[in-house]
Amino acid sequence: MGSIGAAGGGGKPHAVLVPFAAQGHVTPMLKLGKILHCWGFHVTFVNTEYNRRRLLRSRGACALDGLPGFRFAAIPDGLPPSDADVTQDVKSLCRFTAETCLPHLRALLADLNASPDAPPVTCVVGDGVMSFTLEAAREIGVPCALLWTSSTCGYMGYRYYRTLIEEGVFPLKEEQLTNGFLDTPVDSVPGLSKHTRFKDLPSFIRSTDPNEFMVQFALKVTEQIAGADALLLNTFDELEHEAVDGMRAMIPPSASVHAVGPLAFLAEQIVPQGGQLDALGSNLWKEDVSCLAWLEGRRPGSVVFVNYGSVTVMTNAELMEFAWGLANSGHDFVWVIRPDLVSGDAAVLPPEFLEAVEGRGLLAGWCPQDAVLRHEAVGVFLTHSGWNSTLESLCAGVPMLCWPFFAEQQTNCRYKCAVWGVAMEIGHDVRREAVEGNIREMMGGEKGKEMRRRAAEWREAAVRATRPGGGSYASLEKLVADVLLSGGKSS
Repeated sequence: MGSIGAAGGGGKPHAVLVPFAAQGHVTPMLKLGKILHCWGFHVTFVNTEYNRRRLLRSRGACALDGLPGFRFAAIPDGLPPSDADVTQDVKSLCRFTAETCLPHLRALLADLNASPDAPPVTCVVGDGVMSFTLEAAREIGVPCALLWTSSTCGYMGYRYYRTLIEEGVFPLKEEQLTNGFLDTPVDSVPGLSKHTRFKDLPSFIRSTDPNEFMVQFALKVTEQIAGADALLLNTFDELEHEAVDGMRAMIPPSASVHAVGPLAFLAEQIVPQGGQLDALGSNLWKEDVSCLAWLEGRRPGSVVFVNYGSVTVMTNAELMEFAWGLANSGHDFVWVIRPDLVSGDAAVLPPEFLEAVEGRGLLAGWCPQDAVLRHEAVGVFLTHSGWNSTLESLCAGVPMLCWPFFAEQQTNCRYKCAVWGVAMEIGHDVRREAVEGNIREMMGGEKGKEMRRRAAEWREAAVRATRPGGGSYASLEKLVADVLLSGGKSS
């Protein structure tokens, strides 16, 4: 798609992008913003003030200067002021953004429309969990699309919450958390795999509290997105066709559904590599690139990469089980350890562990994960199963070991293991023997070889979807032409 002008004459279209303030949401939204910029849009990318400060610390004082036609803005998130370098509490972030962000976004849109330095706002792209963006867009009469940054199968799991409430299954009884009830099959839900069990549904539903905030929040945002002009999914039809079809069946035709992923591959097709736009980054921690040099010279497929994402926390006992499982596996590894990985404490590994893995284990800070996964030395990815990590691993053709933490990570894990054939699960109650055994099987066993083959096939499918003429590429073109350039509706 070449350069474009706003519908109805002349002016450059102006898209305002509003991600949820967590790493896994900011990253795909920034990729979408870069694509739109390359397709002729003026882009305003809206961080929270907390994340704005983190980005300046992690990427330098000029990180948010932007480029001509691509600018950064910030609004408060409503939480108490803090300069901590950690992911904010997810429940608090959901609550406060929903309650406090609308007037700040409303004021920002008014300022942008009054500014002589930018064209008038012609569309808003909000995060799927920032449904207040719908109201802000309606007030100024422009179309609003929402980007669902998680898996579509996860979305279908959240929508099933309503049925579980109506049938009296939720809230759970205390004994159901431990008596095997969580293994109950959920095999007749439209849009969900027949392999789904109750424990594979997004984890907030495992509550005995009828007023559990995250259950109510998930219901609210997943139902409200039906009011958008369009929904963008960071997935591709071949991977999640059953869930995408299920979503289309429950969303009214007024909100078109577009599978446009993986956005990372789509951005590589459209955004010039190595240029200034490509260099705009979204990592909220300072990147440690030393791991890439460490991987050089290692045998292809010989290294285990370990990263639990930006939100997962564990106990120190769990940290020790993972550590000794890695050590005892005998394989080289790169392990990303965030400062806040261990709940309520610093992540400290004992000297005897460090001695045991000397020369074959690298403990790293936050790293360019996509580049690490695509390095030929990496053979398996031990992951929390967040959706960005899942897509990045599939795009690299790397199979996974899964230790899901919360939300729809459990759903992603089940799909990877039982539907897509690219992963094994370690189990919630982590034991070093299981970590060691699974790594050995994934790196050298027959199951591991088959999963590596399947992962490579999914990589090729993702490439096909995001090439010009592919399903995701065509779907994004249609979204831009039919929605983002449509001129919007009266407020």
